[in-house]
Amino acid sequence: MTLETEDTGHERVARTQTRPRLEILYEDEDLVAFLKPSGLLTAPDHWDKMRENLMDIVHSRWSPEWFNAHRLDCDTSGVILCAKNWESLKTVSKAFAEHTVQKEYVALVRWAPKEDTGTISLKIRDDPANPGRVLTHKREGRPAETHYEVITRWRGYARIHAHPATGRLHQVRVHLAAIGCPIIADRFYGNERGLFLSDIKPGYKHKDEEERPLMGRLALHAAILSLDHPRTGVRLSIRAPLSHDFEMAIKYLDRYAGSMGISEQP
Repeated sequence: MTLETEDTGHERVARTQTRPRLEILYEDEDLVAFLKPSGLLTAPDHWDKMRENLMDIVHSRWSPEWFNAHRLDCDTSGVILCAKNWESLKTVSKAFAEHTVQKEYVALVRWAPKEDTGTISLKIRDDPANPGRVLTHKREGRPAETHYEVITRWRGYARIHAHPATGRLHQVRVHLAAIGCPIIADRFYGNERGLFLSDIKPGYKHKDEEERPLMGRLALHAAILSLDHPRTGVRLSIRAPLSHDFEMAIKYLDRYAGSMGISEQP
């Protein structure tokens, strides 16, 4: 916990700020992997340098010599890998650039693809009207490919495991939205509304107070990161458990939305 002061013009007001707790998923002499919570930037923001981010926390709590080998969107939770030395960083960064690192994301989406497995091959380019966002395009942009598997189908929803073969900005989010399956609570590429019990439980009546969502944040989680260890060459798989809100959303979808053999479509 850090204590900061804010100058109001008349007096200095103390403001207490609690930094998020970071869980270490894996660590050895070369690498360390953290479980990044949703809502936390990976590194300093381009437009707001003072905004809280994971790497500032890592540098202040552990070592200023550790550096992230990749990034996750602010709204996405899951595995973030850091290198503890320059040689490891170079090796791991090269592996990401050459697409030999395998990533698996868990996503809860609205609707579902008709096929249980598939590949989305749509180019991605910057959105000129919305800086920091992207667009899909058949001809223009950077090549991008995402493989997916439908794990569970519910009425109007699905659990999808996505395996991006490339690492473009917002790739999984914009690719799933492009095939008509936006991720729950995706404020950029879908409906910002989260998942509510009243959406899936027939006849549900909540009390007078405002209903709280089962899943109020982006339902996307980087669950598995697999790569060759930079020192030993042995294949390493790092797993990040689902958060409580993710597990509760799946639990209630199972209970009230019912599994289906063929997905509903809008």
